[in-house]
Amino acid sequence: MTARAYTLIQAFSAGGVLRITLNNPWRKNAIGPAMVSELLDALAAGAADESVRCVVLTGAGDAFCAGGDFAQISGADGAPPPQMKGDYADLLLAFANSSKPIVARVNGHALGGGLGLVAASHFAIGARGAKLGTPEINVGLFPMMIMAVLQRHVSRRKLLEMMLLGQRLDADEAAQCGLLNKVVEPGALDAAVDEVSSAIASKSPIAVRLGLEAFAAQDDLDLESALPLLRERLAGCLATDDAREGLLAFLEKRKPRWSGK
Repeated sequence: MTARAYTLIQAFSAGGVLRITLNNPWRKNAIGPAMVSELLDALAAGAADESVRCVVLTGAGDAFCAGGDFAQISGADGAPPPQMKGDYADLLLAFANSSKPIVARVNGHALGGGLGLVAASHFAIGARGAKLGTPEINVGLFPMMIMAVLQRHVSRRKLLEMMLLGQRLDADEAAQCGLLNKVVEPGALDAAVDEVSSAIASKSPIAVRLGLEAFAAQDDLDLESALPLLRERLAGCLATDDAREGLLAFLEKRKPRWSGK
């Protein structure tokens, strides 16, 4: 059981789950360069920790993430520029290429850049009452980077409608669009997230890692290119100790004992 010290996030791992909380509730967990840098550090630490099987991301207080911290981005808050590990685009790429499944626990509003984090996660479970949307157009901006992850879930027409009108969807509408896997009442959110994270933690860690790496590698390929690549990745997966153990356990009608190799 370990915890790491940060300023704008909290990161704590236990039971195979790294729990990251956006911890800037007085600004509705708005995300700026300093928070991005801390998130990249926490994700890298989780990736290097063999005991971590999955990541749960949520927000402190009543919001998940209200979007970009315009005061910090513009320098209007007077704070010195943080020592950066990367920018928001690097963060979205870190989500997309994560070898550990990321579960977004959407406890409240997820807007703009916050919605991008939800869309970039592998699972997203939302509390009924949360709003998800792209309000950037209302302040003379456009959700440039997050459209790259939103278009993987939302239809072309609906995405353009969201972005051009600055729409905010309720959680049930977001689930219908594919932005959330599941919507539950706020009091049931922890149980729903724990169910998913516990299920992930019970799987072979090497199978999960190889599967996510293959999924990312084939994501933008056409069928003729994807299938040969996936054939090779399947051969690599079959050669692992966990694959042999899993097949033997199935034949012997017992639970597998994963080694992670």
